[in-house]
Amino acid sequence: MAHQSDLIEKDIDAYLHAQEHKSFLRFITCGSVDDGKSTLIGRLLYDSKMIYEDQLQALEHASKKMGTQGDEMDLALLVDGLAAEREQGITIDVAYRFFSTDKRKFIVADSPGHEQYTRNMATAASTADLAIILIDARLGVLTQTRRHSYIASLLGVKHIVVAINKMDLVDFSEDVYTEIEKEYRELAESLGFSEVICIPISALNGDNITTVSERIQWYKGPALLPHLEQVDVANEQVTLPFRLPVQWVNRPNLNFRGFSGTVAGGEINVSDEVIVIPSGKRSRVKSIVTHDGELESARADQAVTLTLEDELDISRGDVICGADTPAEQSNQYAAHILWMAEEELLPGRQYLLKTTNKITPATVTELKYKINVNNFDHEPGKSLELNEVGYCNLNLSQSIAFDSYKENRNTGSFILIDRLSNNTVGVGMLEFSLRRAKNVVWQEMAVDKLARAQSKHQKPCVLWFTGLSGSGKSTISNLVDKRLMDIGRHTYVLDGDNVRHGINKDLGFTDVDRVENIRRVGETAKLMVDAGLIVLVSFISPFISERRLARTLVEENEFVEIFVNTPLEVCEKRDRKGLYKKARRGEIKNFTGIDSRYEQPEHAEIEIRTEDCSAEEAAMEIVDYLDNKGYLKS
Repeated sequence: MAHQSDLIEKDIDAYLHAQEHKSFLRFITCGSVDDGKSTLIGRLLYDSKMIYEDQLQALEHASKKMGTQGDEMDLALLVDGLAAEREQGITIDVAYRFFSTDKRKFIVADSPGHEQYTRNMATAASTADLAIILIDARLGVLTQTRRHSYIASLLGVKHIVVAINKMDLVDFSEDVYTEIEKEYRELAESLGFSEVICIPISALNGDNITTVSERIQWYKGPALLPHLEQVDVANEQVTLPFRLPVQWVNRPNLNFRGFSGTVAGGEINVSDEVIVIPSGKRSRVKSIVTHDGELESARADQAVTLTLEDELDISRGDVICGADTPAEQSNQYAAHILWMAEEELLPGRQYLLKTTNKITPATVTELKYKINVNNFDHEPGKSLELNEVGYCNLNLSQSIAFDSYKENRNTGSFILIDRLSNNTVGVGMLEFSLRRAKNVVWQEMAVDKLARAQSKHQKPCVLWFTGLSGSGKSTISNLVDKRLMDIGRHTYVLDGDNVRHGINKDLGFTDVDRVENIRRVGETAKLMVDAGLIVLVSFISPFISERRLARTLVEENEFVEIFVNTPLEVCEKRDRKGLYKKARRGEIKNFTGIDSRYEQPEHAEIEIRTEDCSAEEAAMEIVDYLDNKGYLKS
């Protein structure tokens, strides 16, 4: 199965020790469709004798049934595991395989070449030390070659091997190789790779895979596998400042208190001084504990538990750093984002941002530009679609410790999670903190919200009316406003149409604009609640996410969602402006209920069915609710 060694027979302990202490390399194969990525990995596994007998028999059977090499074994089938992949002869999912040689251990990720699976390629590249970019010698540098090279660069891959494959189909032409090498190096100049090496190969026949091929005598460089065995990537993580994101406070008994996590960069020794972010407290390392016993030192990628000489308040989400090189912390950033969801990214919508050890609500406040990964141009845009890359400003609800992604891939990366589905929708790379954010702090006021509310003899809140156009929101909210004024309460109405004449007059009706529309209104309503007012907000506000965001802006029990539930057909009958008719004729685009969706509230505090009651009765029901819940009392 694995490579053979005389030590297995002579000294099994020495053999196991040698295997345990071999260096380790993670790499990815990528490129365009049918460039031979799966075949290359199959060849590496086959030539390094990393295939079990039963796997070999299954491969022979599969090759006869659905292989593409006639009577020969189709090595690509070793990693194309999904039935759909084998039937179509393509890679869809990322396939990870382990193999080893006498000199090194490897984990290789075979990523798909199709554009629609770019997010899968990015997932694989995020943990890779090296990327093999395959290029079909007959076709040269293609769009997908450029796309995958850019994403590899964006995700911090520094070592590139350009494997110019299928050289046997161009008669091992040196001119073809030289032309492709020149074109790729021109492409790579702006991508910041530390090393680019080009190797002519034939993955199918094994030329220049494990040994230099006699059929390519004009090539003077190394074969692929010997190059992979000697690439130095271990020192890159060790030379970084020390970082230990705390995942767990380990307290098995009263006599032990440790802080567990995986070292995200650098090296630490017993007795070294450390600083904890965000608290800034300092101490020294008392011991480094692992499952197999204590260590004198620990380095990047090791899972350890640190005990400290002092009793410090440290919890999950904190980062233990080298004393002289603490991580920065901020709540506003510039970042690159690769969008990975079918539903577009909408600036202003709130997502969950997850780092190595912390989750916090976050909002993309501005999409500065999109990056055309085919030619690297910066293009304007309001949202990101599936597989698009953008440069954005981020606002987090709380500060996090971080390093620039260029400095540390572990502490500079994050994922975005949809708050409703809990799906990962994007991956991001932090560039830098927006420095102005550090200088913007809350100014304490002599007169606070409580004092303002007491002077008005009421409890401030937001009454958020939502429903389709024509449902009766504005009519009911106006009646509620009038009744509250009649009994001496202090109110203000934010109506959708009125606001669009002022602070939101620059916004249209696309999903992106609707999200920003509600974000601005939510922030405005929050200020009015701080002023002690009862704020009536009458907006279609079609999306659950944005209504939820508006709720989180104020304190608990200060937000009352009122769902004015009127069927679409009834709204159309009430349509005095003829908007629904125009929308159905296609004269109005992005009209809620017609060609733009409305997401009904799931747990509204009040639901008004206008078919069952008049507007006056609905208004009275809402005022009674406020009275019963204590909003109309000081």
